[in-house]
Amino acid sequence: MNLLVVVCAAGPASDIGTLLALAHAEGWTCRVVCTPSAVPFVDTAEIERSTGHPVRSGYRPAGAPRPPQEPVDAVLVAPATFNTVNKLAAGIADTYALGVLAECVGDVPVVVVPFVNAALANRRPFRRAVDELRAEGVRVLLADPPHPRNSGPGVEFPWRDALAALRPGS
Repeated sequence: MNLLVVVCAAGPASDIGTLLALAHAEGWTCRVVCTPSAVPFVDTAEIERSTGHPVRSGYRPAGAPRPPQEPVDAVLVAPATFNTVNKLAAGIADTYALGVLAECVGDVPVVVVPFVNAALANRRPFRRAVDELRAEGVRVLLADPPHPRNSGPGVEFPWRDALAALRPGS
């Protein structure tokens, strides 16, 4: 089973290794795509050692050969930012990560786990975006309640719940 993990620029991104270890224990083969802003949040060398695949964050140069890729069985966007959720719902694919996501919605199971504070989670554009994604079959797991503003470090991210949401019948 091939899992594509899309990582956005939010605090929990630095702990993506936890998700990868859990996914590997369940038999997933993982590839990781980072939004450009997420790259400084993660240890790309460690991710590449863990997955055996390069971390992608941008398009390949024109004329460069396309690397071989296994078909994707599921996609997990975690942590997902306010920006990524809103852009994905609006059909904006202005980064490699969003382009890949746009192609996966409606084709393979997609789970999005936002990491947004209460102020952002309560904005109408975000709530509409969540509704739009759900209408397209995307499973969006929202924290209830969302974390308060400026609470970044120490907020527990639901890596296990995110992975469990990919299981059939969950």
